[in-house]
Amino acid sequence: MRFQPTQLVLSAAAIGMAGVVLSHSYSSAVAADKSAFVATPEQKLTTRQVAALLDRAHYSNKRFDEAMGRKVLDMYFDRLDPNHTLFLQSDINELTTKYGATFADRLKQGDLSAVQAIFNRYTQRSNEYYNFADKFLSKPVNLNRNDSVVLDREKEPRFKSASEQQGYWGRQLTLQIINLTLGQEEDKARDELYTKNPELTKGNDLILGEDRSPQEILLNRLHRQQEQLQRIKSDEIMESVLNTATLTYDPHSNYYAPVQSVEMQVQSNLQLEGIGVSIRPYRKNPDYTQIVTLVDGGPAAKSGKVQPNDLIMAVAKDGENMQDVVGWSTREVVALIRGKRGTDVTIKVKQPNSPDASARTIVITRDVIEQEDAGVTHRVITVKPEGSTEEKRIGVLEIPSFYLNYQARRSGQNYRSVSIDTQKELEKLNKENIDGLVVDLRNNPGGSLDEVAKMLGLFIKEGPLVQIRDNQGNVQVYQDEDGGKQLYSGDMVVITNMASASASEIFAAAIQDYGRGLVVGSTTTGKGSAQIQLDSLALGSATLTQRKFYRITGGSTQNKGVVPDVSLVNIYEGAEFSERDQKNAMAWDTIKTSPYKPEGKFSSKTLATLNQQSKIRQTTNPQFVYLDTLNKLRNMEDDKNAVKLNITERRAHQKQIEQKTLDAENARRKATGQKPYASWTEYQAAVEAMFEERSRLKNDERPKLPEEEAYVIEAAKLMLDARKLQKFDELRSAK
Repeated sequence: MRFQPTQLVLSAAAIGMAGVVLSHSYSSAVAADKSAFVATPEQKLTTRQVAALLDRAHYSNKRFDEAMGRKVLDMYFDRLDPNHTLFLQSDINELTTKYGATFADRLKQGDLSAVQAIFNRYTQRSNEYYNFADKFLSKPVNLNRNDSVVLDREKEPRFKSASEQQGYWGRQLTLQIINLTLGQEEDKARDELYTKNPELTKGNDLILGEDRSPQEILLNRLHRQQEQLQRIKSDEIMESVLNTATLTYDPHSNYYAPVQSVEMQVQSNLQLEGIGVSIRPYRKNPDYTQIVTLVDGGPAAKSGKVQPNDLIMAVAKDGENMQDVVGWSTREVVALIRGKRGTDVTIKVKQPNSPDASARTIVITRDVIEQEDAGVTHRVITVKPEGSTEEKRIGVLEIPSFYLNYQARRSGQNYRSVSIDTQKELEKLNKENIDGLVVDLRNNPGGSLDEVAKMLGLFIKEGPLVQIRDNQGNVQVYQDEDGGKQLYSGDMVVITNMASASASEIFAAAIQDYGRGLVVGSTTTGKGSAQIQLDSLALGSATLTQRKFYRITGGSTQNKGVVPDVSLVNIYEGAEFSERDQKNAMAWDTIKTSPYKPEGKFSSKTLATLNQQSKIRQTTNPQFVYLDTLNKLRNMEDDKNAVKLNITERRAHQKQIEQKTLDAENARRKATGQKPYASWTEYQAAVEAMFEERSRLKNDERPKLPEEEAYVIEAAKLMLDARKLQKFDELRSAK
């Protein structure tokens, strides 16, 4: 069996699957009754294909044997029930005994019967939870208990009995009611403030006006989740186990059901086929999906019949009957609306607070929608170096991902890519006579290996850029062989954070190793592997880790990531999403250095001085002080800690955090010459109005948040400091 890769991707994007019940994240986990599920020939073939890929083609060279099958089964239980609140230990024992020895062989044969049985048990336990919740929430809930609950039970043992399990369910539901009650108190205070001071809303309808009790809200939410689970398709059941199998090998090998494959194409191509609207759950009633904005020039905008704020009531896909989508998730609604270019979709919409009789039925022809504001952007800022009165003009490149419309390129059509867009933006900046360049890679998840190599060629004279090793030990070196051409040869600095991954890390590492510029910010994700993207499966698509990449110095970025030359406040402090926090992550290692000629070098003395100077600025900069305070406040809320089920104590704890947060916000407002907020409610109202207003603007139209812009300004200052500490000729001694 041969599998043809369509693209080599270097991205941290991975769509996992976690339990819905007792969790706030999406699950493709379970339908209320899938006992009738019988795998189709295509599903069986897809299962065999993915199992064969793991058995023969993964970088680790681990066979998909009985031992690996048992690991997949164990992880499957945890993926379905990550908090260990649904399966009893007896379920795990029984299902492991029955299927553990044969789980791998079943998947290699395309046999999904064991998966069906496990799903059926998960369905049973899920419905038991929903039934328990119905009864528990039908009576008054005691909000002044003396016990506590721990929300994060990932490392806790599973319950041994139904009574022990139900005791936890009761505590967990009680905490949800406490949180909803406190949230309603806050909403009521904010609504009263809006009513008395309507100017605070900035013209937006922000009054919630919730009349339901916390118990009614939670019951409605749980019923909606249960209804969503009833609509889970068999492809998604297959996806849940195949994605678990791939993730057991490493965190970046994934299987995507057909609906998820569309999402992957959107992320990598920066285009989609649909009607051109952005949607979200309606704030006043999440059962409804609200249209937030219309894409300029998109089919919905051209129709003249769709309005911002419309609520989507029903959708008819490709000539099928209208389906009522009230209570559906946004993902499900998106899946109905999207489709092939030139086909029609019918939507029924109405404005909020209008009767159902006023709903409008609109037929829209789908078209390709380019996400123009999602690509590389440039701008120029002015920064005054320390001890100088002269302002310097600094160019800023914001690179959201290393995107490439691979399909368009392969078919010979005009296509967008990050290297093409960066070249255009750099040419514009060169005409601006800039004194230096900031390349912002914060939150950049990666993308195409070819694109990051082309990108580096714009900044580096010539030489190796990155080394790629396959599972046979063969090493390929990507080279910049343009004869020493550099589109930009001036001073530069790269900003990274913990969410800068994969291709972003290759870029930052090469700039750092060549001494071409500073790297500042936080240590990167540590995703040092390359995947092939497989679109030739019978159903859906997959990414499979087949290579590992290394810096030209020989060290991998895997696990360790790229450590910045100068550290800035880490906004992800305490978060657990880097490679170092993932299950089954591959280890760090080294290979031989690829001969290269550095273009410059920052001495250890220079770097020590830069760190010292930056630390002083960070401790006095209102934005960095604010962010550092928020880090400390976040540590006060940890799901691993026990939470008392007493609303009085919980309210006092919440008020303490609110006051400390308000104090931090007001401190930075005073330091920047702004009027402080009189109360937490006023502060929340202002934040809500601001983000509502920003959500209606295109990305490139939104004003920069001061706490985000602080990183760009500090990066520019560090670059200018470095120039002062080490003369330009010394930095570029390898010329």
